[in-house]
Amino acid sequence: MVPHPYSALATLLALAVFFWTTALVSRARTRYGVAAPACTGNADFERVFRVQMNTLEQLVLMLPALWLCAVWVGELYAGLGGLVWSIGRVLYAVTYIKNPKSRTAGYTLTITPTLVMALADAVFILKFMLG
Repeated sequence: MVPHPYSALATLLALAVFFWTTALVSRARTRYGVAAPACTGNADFERVFRVQMNTLEQLVLMLPALWLCAVWVGELYAGLGGLVWSIGRVLYAVTYIKNPKSRTAGYTLTITPTLVMALADAVFILKFMLG
């Protein structure tokens, strides 16, 4: 087996970002008095909750793209893509919680590496299959 340390570290960092958003939701539940299982009722809480759910949605897209990239394109590219994704997610969270309209930069830094890795994966896999 070929080791993939950059991809592994990028995966762990992405998971740390997701755990961080989970902790933000837990703290927001207490701060804003939104008891589980409720997900609505306070706009400040709802922004924190949406950050966590959106991060989960993006994580599901990024992780397969990252690992396919590590195997088919290159370990360093995958690690860098995962790092940029995590930076984007943190920026997204911080800006969205303050003002949802300011989330564009964080969203762009999240979706771009995912799309680039997925497209590169498709190109490399198709090249391999076509000879």
